[in-house]
Amino acid sequence: MIPESEIFDPRLYDGVRRPLLDAEPMPVWCYTSLAFYRREVERVFHKVWNFIGAADRLRRPGDYFTITFTGVPVIVLRDTEGQLRAFANSCRHRGSALLESEGNCHRIVCPYHSWSYDLDGRLAGAPQMHKTQGFDAADYGLVPIALDSWGGFLFINFDPNAEPLAAYLGDLPERVAPYRLDEMACARRKEYVIDCNWKLFVENAKESYHIATVHRQTINKYASARSSGYWVEEANGQYCITFAEHENSMALLKGDAGFPPNEKLAGRREAGGTTAPLIYPSTYLACTIDCAWYLELHPLGPSRTRLIHGALFPKDRLSRNDFGNVAKNYYKRWDITIEEDIVASERQQRGLDSPLARPGRFSYREPLVHEIDNWILDRVLDA
Repeated sequence: MIPESEIFDPRLYDGVRRPLLDAEPMPVWCYTSLAFYRREVERVFHKVWNFIGAADRLRRPGDYFTITFTGVPVIVLRDTEGQLRAFANSCRHRGSALLESEGNCHRIVCPYHSWSYDLDGRLAGAPQMHKTQGFDAADYGLVPIALDSWGGFLFINFDPNAEPLAAYLGDLPERVAPYRLDEMACARRKEYVIDCNWKLFVENAKESYHIATVHRQTINKYASARSSGYWVEEANGQYCITFAEHENSMALLKGDAGFPPNEKLAGRREAGGTTAPLIYPSTYLACTIDCAWYLELHPLGPSRTRLIHGALFPKDRLSRNDFGNVAKNYYKRWDITIEEDIVASERQQRGLDSPLARPGRFSYREPLVHEIDNWILDRVLDA
């Protein structure tokens, strides 16, 4: 057993650093150690752009939702001018959380001492502070958090010196432009809390090796890795990407009826398959012929993760009289296969928690697991 004080020695990761077919997965402690998890929070999640869902959660001025992302409570809102903003969910008086869950407000009022804030973060009211020497309300606005959007999605970054979101994404917007993601709406958002390390679910999302086993009665029946064209494509940005060539929609079980294919894809390669980028570190996005969906992962600790699934459809589909009945087929497929992946990931975590667990070797079907692991190590380890 290697002491936690020594687990960041780069020499311990030589096996992960080798080329794929000569490499081995990350050491077991990368999925179980609190010290390793804390280093990921510090050097990965608090330095990069983190996906936090669809912007259409905030449709009107005053709409807000709250999250706690890697231990940081956050308010995300649309202000009175329609601008999207994010702030630390912490009163500038004595630190109370200000808002909970989601809703709409005209002003943020602290539930402890009634300090109040305008939706642009400025301190608007501070009762009984007139005797406090040198107190200037302008100095005590909410702490802003960088927020940007792309494709109808929101991203936050805790690092004030971070590169712009556009630079972080690189050419990804261009790669998925045919799907017109900004013309889609999030029709359903579903949350799970799962008992596994966040990396296990991310790795699972980007390899086809498990499909024949974990999804043998679902996805494997119509889009198995053997029968479908499935390949990794080159990425220029903080993401990796695959394209799977197959008939019909990847978002439906075999034989179930769905919506017509997206007319914007007619005549394009994308009309015959699914483009699936993983935006580092923890967001899977799948764009198929008639819809799209995302898997948003919020780490809660070394062996616990919040998973959020978002279902995206072209906006005109939502106005159809039969939308509810047809959408049920998509939800059924997603609910079944996500549960299959949760069972597999939680089982994997239980095995890794064993003191006798040891890393094995990679299959040629796991190139992006190898790539993801090395992306993480590039940031977690010292040079």
